[in-house]
Amino acid sequence: MVDAKRRAGLSFERHWIMMAPMCGAMDWTEVTAKEAQTHNPAPMGRYCHPACVVCGERNQSGLGLCFQQEPNGSVVGRFGCDAGFQGYPDQLHGGVVSMLLDAAMTNCLFARRIRAVTAKLTVRFRHPVRVGVEATIRARLVDECPPLYVLKAELLQGDKTCALADAKFYRDETADWPDTTDADVS
Repeated sequence: MVDAKRRAGLSFERHWIMMAPMCGAMDWTEVTAKEAQTHNPAPMGRYCHPACVVCGERNQSGLGLCFQQEPNGSVVGRFGCDAGFQGYPDQLHGGVVSMLLDAAMTNCLFARRIRAVTAKLTVRFRHPVRVGVEATIRARLVDECPPLYVLKAELLQGDKTCALADAKFYRDETADWPDTTDADVS
């Protein structure tokens, strides 16, 4: 593993390209300088967990969700709520709702180049999430005291907030991939 002193001098993009073979992931030359400079969560997600069931590009059975960072620092993604994910008739399964909220918060941290795992997740279901109706999932960072991060997320259909989540994330210090939180993005 590359030591921290050596990593500190690498640019964000060059760092990813160089370290890609460690996780057997895709060709990191696809991570553009623009993506790295805008802190788009997608490159970090592709790097940290390329086979994620929610947003991983290498998981052929996954949902393939993409999250984009908003100007205020939050992230937003959209999900079609296919009937194959229903629990009760015409309602998205609560576990899928929780998974979407958790993924949005993870990608919110990725947008800040923070790799962390969920330590606590609380979901409040306010209204049924209807299958066949597109949902918007948003997440934002509320507080941080590294290695702990507090986030909130919501799932909306139209203008109705169907589910809310509060979570605490813990920076993942045990992973085999390099830390990118201190990488130079210029």
